[in-house]
Amino acid sequence: MGLLGDFFWILLWSFYFMAYIYIVVLVIMDLFRDEELNGWLKAVWIVFLVFVPFLTGLVYIIARGRGMAARTQGRRAAVPEEDDYRPAASASPSEDIARAKALLDSGAISQGEFDALKSKALGNQYFGA
Repeated sequence: MGLLGDFFWILLWSFYFMAYIYIVVLVIMDLFRDEELNGWLKAVWIVFLVFVPFLTGLVYIIARGRGMAARTQGRRAAVPEEDDYRPAASASPSEDIARAKALLDSGAISQGEFDALKSKALGNQYFGA
């Protein structure tokens, strides 16, 4: 084989190795995500992954593939729709701003806190807007 052939085989085996590592990581993540499987069975799967990795990964995906998909889907459904770092618009911005102004006038909050509350009530993405 020439230099090009050697490069091709190295590239092919590198791809297979990375795909294998990806599968092993997915199996380990799914093992720890599964609440129905007890700790001893998880340990047995891990031991088999260490000593017979290719066959264990293949058997795990065949035997528990449907459960993997369900757990992944359940995990995605648990993600909140709205970002926590972005303030949402208020249902009644004028009332929220009036309450914040009353707090500012009483000295309970600072001007910066008032600006932040006002921005949140108006639904601005950035506090300075």
